[in-house]
Amino acid sequence: MKILHHPGRDDIQLTSVLYALSDPIRLEIVTRIAKNGENPCSTFDLPVAKSTVSHHIRTLREAGVIRVRVQGTQHYLTLRTEDLEERFPGLLGTILNAAGHSS
Repeated sequence: MKILHHPGRDDIQLTSVLYALSDPIRLEIVTRIAKNGENPCSTFDLPVAKSTVSHHIRTLREAGVIRVRVQGTQHYLTLRTEDLEERFPGLLGTILNAAGHSS
């Protein structure tokens, strides 16, 4: 099984987080996780190909925005709210509010 890289809290970079959240599809993924809590990848019905969704999830994971937990064949997505709040206080909530969503 492939080991997924998640940056440590101190390795999360502001520019990477902002880049990851700048795409509308990635912002939609984050918004849904913020609203519903942990979600399996299979629940995201987005207007792009599955391979594109995988790319967006990888971008969010590598930026430190989400954590991916593998259980069997399912991948579960969770926001790294505590880590982001510790590194950049108020950032995630501000972005979600500006996008018209609440955290």
